[in-house]
Amino acid sequence: MRFWRIDTNAQTLVLGSDGGMACCHYWGAPLPADQGLADLVAAGTGGITGGMLDQLPPLSLLPEARRSFPGQPGLVAYDTDGTPLEPAWALQSADQDDGLTLVHAADGLTLTHRIRPQPHGLVAITASLTADRPIRLHWMAAAALPVPPHMDQLTELAGRWTREFQPVTSDLDHGGRIRDARTGRSGHENPPHLWLATAGTTHMRGEVMALHYGWSGGHRMVVEALPEGRRQIQLGHASGSERAAATRFDSAEMLLARGDAGLNSVSIPFQRAIRDRLPHARQPRPVHYNGWEAIYFRHYAEELSEIAARAAALGAERFVLDDGWFGRRDDDTTSLGDWQIDPRKHPHGFQPLIDRVQELGMRFGLWVEPEMINEDSDLFRAHPDWVLGPADQIRGRNQLHLDMTRTDVRDHLFTRLDAILRDWDIDYVKWDHNRLTPFPDAGQTRGVYDLLDRLRAAHPAVEIESCASGGGRIDAGILTRCPRVWLSDSNDALERLRIQHQAAAFLPAVATGSHVGPRDCHTSGRVLPMALRAWTAAQRHLGFEMDPRELTEPEAETLTRVTTWWKANRDWMLAGDIWRLDRPDGALAEMQMAADGSRLVIFAATLESPVAVQPPALRLTGLDPTARYRLRMIEKPLGHHTSHTAISRGEVTLTGAALMAQGVALPPAFPQTVAVIEGMRL
Repeated sequence: MRFWRIDTNAQTLVLGSDGGMACCHYWGAPLPADQGLADLVAAGTGGITGGMLDQLPPLSLLPEARRSFPGQPGLVAYDTDGTPLEPAWALQSADQDDGLTLVHAADGLTLTHRIRPQPHGLVAITASLTADRPIRLHWMAAAALPVPPHMDQLTELAGRWTREFQPVTSDLDHGGRIRDARTGRSGHENPPHLWLATAGTTHMRGEVMALHYGWSGGHRMVVEALPEGRRQIQLGHASGSERAAATRFDSAEMLLARGDAGLNSVSIPFQRAIRDRLPHARQPRPVHYNGWEAIYFRHYAEELSEIAARAAALGAERFVLDDGWFGRRDDDTTSLGDWQIDPRKHPHGFQPLIDRVQELGMRFGLWVEPEMINEDSDLFRAHPDWVLGPADQIRGRNQLHLDMTRTDVRDHLFTRLDAILRDWDIDYVKWDHNRLTPFPDAGQTRGVYDLLDRLRAAHPAVEIESCASGGGRIDAGILTRCPRVWLSDSNDALERLRIQHQAAAFLPAVATGSHVGPRDCHTSGRVLPMALRAWTAAQRHLGFEMDPRELTEPEAETLTRVTTWWKANRDWMLAGDIWRLDRPDGALAEMQMAADGSRLVIFAATLESPVAVQPPALRLTGLDPTARYRLRMIEKPLGHHTSHTAISRGEVTLTGAALMAQGVALPPAFPQTVAVIEGMRL
């Protein structure tokens, strides 16, 4: 990584890597016009030493309230008696070994910023604060970044249960926007990924900067346009989430990417970086079957065996037993915390079901929700003091949250879960989180990380999926521990198409679970055709989540055909990139391309009735302009009998330049249909 000089007028440290450029504010006194930090940091020779420190004024990567800074400060902390801390930072050292480390000191405090190049052109920035006595931290940003004036569009991801990852765009014209996600997890409401872009930016054109805060416990975002014209953005833990006085505080990583070829130019680096960080997962990725929307809490051995046989015949390779197997769990009011098999439902433990599942050629997986407790449980009766928050707090889904900051709580959960994973042949755990914390608490997140890390060390072959009422805990922090995330509790294919399309802003296909749901969708009431449901799930890590006995023969044939196709293509697809394509309102399209560019598949969905009968040509991106590509349609969308184009009649061969400039003509299609096109570079 190479670092450029400081821009003294804009008070900005400009740094670059092989994949792009990032900027950080510094908030000290201006440097002399002929002097910059990069001039004083000898590249590759050990950094600033000796008398060089005397040449530098106070310098910090966080805005300082004590200097009459007119915007939001990057650090708010107090002594334990409530006295505000307003340190006068002085640069103590700077080191360019493996990135850039800046260390500042003041009044018994040390503030360290680390800026590190990451694979695929990302930059990671972190902040650490240490003190010579316990202090209280209200807010600390990982860094404050300048927002270039021409990037005047802020897009955040928002949402709710069954409607996650919805983009919301606002103009950065004046004033500030502060988002404090205080639910104790990444959140449906405000997942920690956002981007700044020029007006008119699309998936395939425009300049954009994407930021992600890799933390699973809630975050705070500050974006503001200052009166004199400067703009800044900060990301850090949710304010007030460090509830205990301490002598050390650490931010999570703030990840940054910048590109000038539309959202794809930052989303694909994020996909690749996240994919590289994922813990080991079983390969090839198995087709899931989850029985939740088939049986809910109803566990009968004969019925489970029958469903397993039907799922295996459709192509399932892993059978997941969801909620209802433990304690006396017949509904959602009881038994959370009692992680012992219910002898009424499984009198011989899991072994008969595991034997049946393995006889059918599948692996066995299990649902748990370790962080939660019901008041109607043996654990609550024994340890009511283990509950997080006051007794009169509002309940969520009839349950309370365990205090994960307590070592005895984590030890108890580890003992129970370790015994289950040791005693039974389980290769996958769906780890759920179905209510919010009563208040933000960073210690809760650290406790969850600790428990996950202990279980992974004890059972390295077991995959753990992150689920939080669907997509409520998806971020770069949890993804270093869980190789799969459950994107949404909605199995409605129309909703799922939108959700997974937007989540591809940073999520790779290999980490994204997507299931074919029931004919009558349990979360929306829609009835959608099997072709749309199956091909939607086939765009990510494929699974089924319905009663397979409900399928008609044509539905079963379609699902089996799509599943067979997915198995034949999953290896290169899940190791490749998701290129989102520009389409008119009411339509979505994306291209998944192999890492070496030799193969691709295009999914083009028509969600609503189009304005024009003939859709605009589908322009591709990311191809070799000089190469020739052969395309063939393997799923023709339902439309009028006269709805044909060249691609729907047979193979088409065009150059990459032609496909990117002119595109390929799709046949007119009815709503709720999908076209699937395979491509090969010749």
